[in-house]
Amino acid sequence: MKEFPAGTRTAADAARAVGCEVGQIVKSLVFIAAGAPVVALVSGANRVDERCLAAVAGEPVLKADAETARIATGYSIGGVPPFGHATEVPVFMDRDLFGYQVVWAAAGRPDSVFEITPDRLRELSGATVVDLKVDTDSNPPSGAARHLPRERGSDSSNSLASGEVIL
Repeated sequence: MKEFPAGTRTAADAARAVGCEVGQIVKSLVFIAAGAPVVALVSGANRVDERCLAAVAGEPVLKADAETARIATGYSIGGVPPFGHATEVPVFMDRDLFGYQVVWAAAGRPDSVFEITPDRLRELSGATVVDLKVDTDSNPPSGAARHLPRERGSDSSNSLASGEVIL
């Protein structure tokens, strides 16, 4: 675990602090899907396509507020780790994270991160691996087509939404 007094609240902050690519930062984002909290683990270079999340977690999908995120996970926004939550929260992991040998995730505080392999992250979080990123190349009417299995190491390019918070 590494601590950074200046904080690692955004993917860009965390990548600068660690000295890695923004895509290697794991954003643990809390949503409400079909009325229940879920966590989406997404590359720092990507944004979540809520249609894709809805296809696997249920509709409707809304971003969780700070209180809901804290109750569901036991952690405050900015430091939500990918596992070790206070309640049984389904976790969905974006396939793009497997494009890196190691990734960095929040360690329970907004100033701390830890290094982990994507395989170990999936194992410890119990995550279901799916395609969750916003696809900027096309805009199909339904996100379901992007949930078909693909090989690891598939395209991991996408731009970071400025100021996205690691939860």
